[in-house]
Amino acid sequence: MPAGAELLSRGRLAGRLDEAYLARHTNGAEAALAAASACDIATVAAAAGLAAADVGRFYELFARTEKVVTVYSQGVNQSVCGTDKVNAILNVHLATGRIGRPGMGPFSVTGQPNAMGGREVGGMANMLAAHMDLDNPAHRDIVQAVWAAPRLAARPGLKAVDLFEAIHAGRIKAVWIMGTNPVDSLPNADRVAEALSRCPFVVVSDVIRATDTARHAHVLLPAAAWGEKEGTVTNSERRISRQRAFLPLPGEARPDWAILSAVARRMGHAAGFAYDGPAAIFSEHARLSGTGNHGSRDFDISAHAGISAEAYDALAPFLWPQPAETTSLPAQGGRLFANGGFFTSDGRARLVAVTPPVPAVVGAGSLVLNTGRIRDQWHTMTRTGRTGRLFAHIAEPFAEIHPDDAQARGIAAADLVVLDNAQGEAVLRAVVTDRVRPGEVFAPMHWTGQFSARSRIDVLVSAATDPQSGQPGLKRSIVGLRRLEARWYGFAVLAGVPAHLPFAYWAVAPLGTGRRVDGQRLEFAALEDAEPEALAAEVLQRCGHGTESLSFQSRGDGLYRAMAFLDGRLVGAVFLARQPVAVSRSWASGLMGLAVPMPATRWNLLAGRPAADQPDKGAIVCSCFQVGANEIGAAAVAGVTTVAGIGARLGAGSNCGSCRSEIARLIANVMELQEEASHVARSA
Repeated sequence: MPAGAELLSRGRLAGRLDEAYLARHTNGAEAALAAASACDIATVAAAAGLAAADVGRFYELFARTEKVVTVYSQGVNQSVCGTDKVNAILNVHLATGRIGRPGMGPFSVTGQPNAMGGREVGGMANMLAAHMDLDNPAHRDIVQAVWAAPRLAARPGLKAVDLFEAIHAGRIKAVWIMGTNPVDSLPNADRVAEALSRCPFVVVSDVIRATDTARHAHVLLPAAAWGEKEGTVTNSERRISRQRAFLPLPGEARPDWAILSAVARRMGHAAGFAYDGPAAIFSEHARLSGTGNHGSRDFDISAHAGISAEAYDALAPFLWPQPAETTSLPAQGGRLFANGGFFTSDGRARLVAVTPPVPAVVGAGSLVLNTGRIRDQWHTMTRTGRTGRLFAHIAEPFAEIHPDDAQARGIAAADLVVLDNAQGEAVLRAVVTDRVRPGEVFAPMHWTGQFSARSRIDVLVSAATDPQSGQPGLKRSIVGLRRLEARWYGFAVLAGVPAHLPFAYWAVAPLGTGRRVDGQRLEFAALEDAEPEALAAEVLQRCGHGTESLSFQSRGDGLYRAMAFLDGRLVGAVFLARQPVAVSRSWASGLMGLAVPMPATRWNLLAGRPAADQPDKGAIVCSCFQVGANEIGAAAVAGVTTVAGIGARLGAGSNCGSCRSEIARLIANVMELQEEASHVARSA
């Protein structure tokens, strides 16, 4: 993403200033305003890819609207200048006094569970627990005294990208990875995998045995999952809530604190890790937060120091700060910063003059790769990838490509494409859409070697980082794009899990709902020519085929289909074509285990589409109620032209709500087609 978001935020400073707030509660305003004044509307609009008139209207709206919340997320954060972008947003709210009051302020929507809580306990290499600073000697003394630590680091440790570079170079000989999957989630991911392969000692704690990172573990420790452990989490309004286990610990799994404590005790640190449960750890955390504080630090929950196990079990959600003593902090977690009181040496906020970097030039023929998330998956799918329902909407890795860029490269919808650069390559399914801008391509970050071949997108992501935060720029890498020339495309539904698939491209997803897995669906492609019978047999054989089989071939159309049955039920179906396979995935995915005793019915299945009395749902849009695009389109044609109406008629969009925007697009498409048809009829 260009520096447009940052320039946009800086430009907002030109609208409305709260001179009294600036004078009373801030420093650095003059330099920040001088830097912002260099950005006229035309410059901002060009950098952000917006119309100048729209930027002007946005500034006017911001200037005359008292209550403004700036919600920002990974598009701002995951950038090599993300710190500058956040500072630009903070500058705007400080300069206008729109902070700490109802309905106004900056609001970072993070992508991690308990991101706030992780920072409260010092869960990064450059900070101490309880919002204390590693570079502050007084803070280090407090932590060292409370923990009775013989030594305490005085310098920041290595951030994630630098850490794996040090492992790759041999400067770090042992690493313990807990609850993360860096072989897939970090930039330049193949180099991360290579680093772990070189490391003499790799320990991995995880709740899932089969991950791309766990493959490199010398020691694999079974950790407790979210619903199996006790603790607290903190949300974005500073509210700490108890998390209570609702499942028993399976096998030898233990919560992280217990694993860490056991290892520490065996290394001779029993006194420092003599915890008997989460309550004792929380009590120590609360005590640390209040030690030497006296209102000088925002995070203070010392009212809970010494909490008993019984009180911890009954702990109700609360907002911090909750100090044990009377301080200048707002009582019972009240609002911060409306009247100043910033946690700096002079109590004033600091506006930072921001100078945007010049974006790297994109060479001719190259594209900007933007990576991110999709609706129904979470991170690297170690857990969400275990349920078929969450694959019903999108079941394979894809690249969104603008129609102009696709046409220039001879790429059609559903083709397979190769994204590449000097770091490696990824093979993805083409989605041709104007949801991306010309010159850009979007790909999701979820797919791993567990679910696909050659589709780990972070292989291509640059390891360049923000110089302050160390955050890699996951939203902007330079890639090439070309069509993959496959000789055969395949789709299959199978009873068994393939042990090995000898194809240039494959992507597998579970079938079924909830915890039940009814089989697997498989997309694949072969680069070499082969007899289709052999390809189909390869898939069915590896996945366990039945004693009865049926096949159909149309050489002129380049089609081949084969099915296998066991005891009258379908256990495998393979559809091959010279072009991307045109078979309804939602229909085919429902065939697994279907009782098909009659030969005539089996021949009907080979047609690759549902019978006339079984309407095709189309691609699943609502995962909650398994409602397809064709069903929504039919309802819209019948006159149901609101998202709420679709929810009432079909249920889609009435539960979690994450599909509502897609439902709205489908309705809009139907209405546009109806309007075009009406216009043609009127013109006839």
